[in-house]
Amino acid sequence: MRNWTLTAFVVCMFVVGLSCFSSSAFGQTKPIEITYSTHMPAQHSMTVLSNEWAKEIEKRTNGKVKVTVFAGGTLLGADKVYDGVVKGIADVGWVVLGATRGRFPLSEVLDLPIGYKTAVAASKMSNEYYNKFKPKEFDESQVMYLHAHGPIVLHSKKAVNKFEDIKGLKIRSISLSAKIAAALGGTPVGMPINEAYDALSRGVVDASLAPFEALQGFRWAEVTKFSIELTGSASSEGFAVIMNKRKWNVLPPDTQKIIVKINEEWIEKQGKQWDAIDVAGKDFALKLGNKITALSKEDGEKVANAVRPLLSDYVQNMKKLNLPGDEALKFCTDRLRELQ
Repeated sequence: MRNWTLTAFVVCMFVVGLSCFSSSAFGQTKPIEITYSTHMPAQHSMTVLSNEWAKEIEKRTNGKVKVTVFAGGTLLGADKVYDGVVKGIADVGWVVLGATRGRFPLSEVLDLPIGYKTAVAASKMSNEYYNKFKPKEFDESQVMYLHAHGPIVLHSKKAVNKFEDIKGLKIRSISLSAKIAAALGGTPVGMPINEAYDALSRGVVDASLAPFEALQGFRWAEVTKFSIELTGSASSEGFAVIMNKRKWNVLPPDTQKIIVKINEEWIEKQGKQWDAIDVAGKDFALKLGNKITALSKEDGEKVANAVRPLLSDYVQNMKKLNLPGDEALKFCTDRLRELQ
């Protein structure tokens, strides 16, 4: 009995010693696990870029941080991401600012039809806006960075040769784009982007508002025939990548610095990728025989006049909330013009 006890003691001490040796001598520690929720489909170029962001963090932290991306809204739906990250359901989230209208009031300026031409300019301006105004609507989270896609285009089953042709079209749209659809004379039909293909195919809607990338990314080119650029008054859509504050605060300072550096790089990287897939969307549509046109200068001015009240409404609504909407709109409009 004594020999058995002694043997067991020796074995236990050996196991404990081996464990200590392996963890301390070789520096092997369990990585910090981070979950990332995005509504974008797994195969979408933007999800690929989110995964690259995750891999870059793991690489530069030497494996100390591991980020797992959950795509297609499997963890949180687009309208649930911000609050879900705040509550810790996910550690990081891709937030569609317009998916929860009123949740980010001052930042609704980023979705206004102020004449976007490129996603790179839109993404740079969005971050400059955030850094200048530090809107309190983001205070419950740790903002990684903002970005925005390219100019929104009208994709239609029917030909639109002039401004008046938009009148009466049933246009799939959400949030602010629904107001734009109505201002242009169309009938807005509220619907998530991932339901648009079927709706266009079955004629439930006549058209849909989105950047060119949707022609390939969501295969709209198969169910539409025309894409019309809204000359001079195109809107975009703002996004924010955020992290749960508690999760951010437990990260070591050196790790935080690494992530901040990667975030800075991803602003332009994300913008360039949005622009690249806009080009790919156009090419995909043209190969299918679709027609891409821009409204004339005269019709472009009609569009600008039609959507101008949306800018005034934004400023007035911000005044009611004691928020600097006039300053935000002027800053974004002026800066966007300089960047483009």
